[in-house]
Amino acid sequence: MSFEAPLALIALIVVPIAVAAYLAVQGRRDRDGSAFASPALIPNLVDVAPGWRRHAPPVLLLLAVVAFLIGMARPHATVAKRSNDAVAIVAIDASRSMGATDVRPTRLGAAQAIARRFVAGLPAEYRVAVVGFGSRAQVVAAPTRDRAVAVAAINGLRVGEATALGDALATAVRVAQAADRAAGGNSGGGSPPATILVLSDGALDGGEVRLEQAIERAQSARVPVFTGVVGTPDGIVEVPLAGGFVQRIQVPPDAPALRAVADGSRGRFFATPAQQSMAPVYANLRARQVTEQKRTEVTYAFAGGGAVLLLVSWALSALWFRRVT
Repeated sequence: MSFEAPLALIALIVVPIAVAAYLAVQGRRDRDGSAFASPALIPNLVDVAPGWRRHAPPVLLLLAVVAFLIGMARPHATVAKRSNDAVAIVAIDASRSMGATDVRPTRLGAAQAIARRFVAGLPAEYRVAVVGFGSRAQVVAAPTRDRAVAVAAINGLRVGEATALGDALATAVRVAQAADRAAGGNSGGGSPPATILVLSDGALDGGEVRLEQAIERAQSARVPVFTGVVGTPDGIVEVPLAGGFVQRIQVPPDAPALRAVADGSRGRFFATPAQQSMAPVYANLRARQVTEQKRTEVTYAFAGGGAVLLLVSWALSALWFRRVT
């Protein structure tokens, strides 16, 4: 503990003076009593001696004074506090295959609904970022505590072309690292207080970063990735062709790829994210919050403690002796 005004502690010298004065008064009281009656006869004159209760109110009063005097010195203590800089990055697949209607209304629509439910369940102090990916990955909402901004970014996603899952994962990892640096690097080079949730059908197609490389980056950054597969083996998309023709392409989801991402980054794979609870994601993010050591003024604690001691001293004195010490 340190003090902003240490010179105020000089006032504590009144404490030993008060103790000495109290002992002197008690000694004189005993001598004055013995002048009127023999000490052996006093038990016959007094039904019940106050004993320790006679000293309790003055002791509490003295402790209250000590607390007030320490409070005047503006004490500061280093306390451990949970950081509120945790961030959840939601990466949503907006590739062409996500336009399949095997999951209603579409795979993308289902993924957006899952993402909105996930964001709604996040504690208010957590930040959330949104990454959309098709042929390329881009951050459509930077880390924010404004849920309306995140939901608007989720709702604004539209079906594109390829599935750059590796790029999306690499982008999400960079967002997590950047958020940690922006918060002052509270992880101290350890695990950033961030978690990634990927919602996709896993049908890899295109991108600059191979999926294996992206998983290695997540491992190196110590950021777990939770993945949820959206789609069924019956998924089909229709691709317009020249001359008014339409090509029907079967787009089964690639669950093994998403499971590999989760397993490789120490996350978890959700086979049915629409039905499964996102509680494991919240729990992981909560566990990864950084405990910070902050120097905080605790004057209020000493002032409050002194006030409580003072009130208790007065209450006991009034209850036991019908007077206030």
